[in-house]
Amino acid sequence: MIIKNINLETVCGITSRLPENDKPEIAFAGKSNVGKSSLINALMNRKSYARISATPGKTQTINFYNINDEMYLVDLPGYGYAKVSQQEKEKWGKMIERYLHGSKQLRAVFLLIDIRHEPSANDKMMYDWVVSQGYNPIIIATKLDKLKRSQVDKHVKMLRQGLKLVPGTRIIPFSSVTKQGRDEIWELVETEFLDRGKEE
Repeated sequence: MIIKNINLETVCGITSRLPENDKPEIAFAGKSNVGKSSLINALMNRKSYARISATPGKTQTINFYNINDEMYLVDLPGYGYAKVSQQEKEKWGKMIERYLHGSKQLRAVFLLIDIRHEPSANDKMMYDWVVSQGYNPIIIATKLDKLKRSQVDKHVKMLRQGLKLVPGTRIIPFSSVTKQGRDEIWELVETEFLDRGKEE
């Protein structure tokens, strides 16, 4: 994907109406400190378009990035951050649920998990929940540069077993530092989830 133009077109808060987009949407979900903004910036080839914050849990809205007037990258609120009240967490959960149920253009959900650690209870809950909404999430295993190359296969297996992934689920190891995995994510999006991929 050659990025020609990006536009943060819609920002949806808890009470906002979801946009009725006419282009494919690809959503990204993940724990608050898993590196979601860094991934989105890497995909968009920008250093700081998606805000990266030292305070996890900053994304409290659903952000729709229009890419090349061809598709949307949708940044969902981070989950599982301890300093946010339970009431706030429930509101975010309802907002994400409303989006998963309400979007007519959502083609795929990518779920970000830190490759270094066993999936947390929140990660497992999020994975099971997205599956229960009718999607088979693609796993992006972030922070790949923090592992030795010899450890990668073992950690990918750990994620697969820890999340009890549906057989055939894709795991894409990714590093925002080296950009490894970026091209693989775009290739998957273009060939499987965009209209032009289906037409070819």
